[in-house]
Amino acid sequence: MSSLTPAPDPVPDPIIRVRGVSNRFGRQVVHEDLDLDVRRGEILGVVGGSGSGKSVLMRTIIGLRQPNAGSIEVLGIDARSDDATQRREIERRTGVLFQDGALFSSLTVGENVQVPLKEYHPHLPDSLLYELALLKIKLAGLPADALDKLPAQLSGGMRKRAGLARALALDPPLLFLDEPTAGLDPIGAAAFDRLIRTLQQALGLTVFLITHDLDTLYAICDRIAVLADRRVVACAPIDEVERFGHPWVQEYFHGPRARAAQAARRTE
Repeated sequence: MSSLTPAPDPVPDPIIRVRGVSNRFGRQVVHEDLDLDVRRGEILGVVGGSGSGKSVLMRTIIGLRQPNAGSIEVLGIDARSDDATQRREIERRTGVLFQDGALFSSLTVGENVQVPLKEYHPHLPDSLLYELALLKIKLAGLPADALDKLPAQLSGGMRKRAGLARALALDPPLLFLDEPTAGLDPIGAAAFDRLIRTLQQALGLTVFLITHDLDTLYAICDRIAVLADRRVVACAPIDEVERFGHPWVQEYFHGPRARAAQAARRTE
């Protein structure tokens, strides 16, 4: 089997550096001695089979879970530090879109977007909060009238965009997306992919993107990280990952759905 197991990244100063991370739930070992670098300015697609721990890894990086072992640096800051100021700085400079959007159901879309603004800038006047929320909503591709709607009044695709608007509220350089196109129809998913790429290029974002959507991988990801066997077994551009001899990689990238995605890409 050829190897694309990631060695320490030759690119200096990765925006995320994970070394030797282990995650266990009782006797279940999800990750063991996992290494990963995320390069500044890239869209990194993270894939893996069910139970490979994609969301666990994301939650570990952003500090929602403490790993059992290993080190994590985010934006040059020790993500495992007990220093509350350092932890808050990471939180302020990262935006997260969870799979279900995680919007507050009792708040309007505009109020949802204002939540992080109020937390980190408590003295902003209401008029400016309104204007900033409106700006982020438009940036996420929503119409202005979505501002005053409740999440339940929005379609699934619009809720995703509302969650994205909130993730962008503080102008973070680093964006985490957990299955952003899950549950969307192919047209809606393609539109969301284009939005992410446009925002990444316009705002200079680094994007950590968990997905199972092959179309997304081919359309917008600069590199692919494959989780299998409790670690990252490959991390490279998609054309290199496709040639990796791991059984899961071969099945995923060369099965019927992969061939359809590749054929569609060639006709674009």
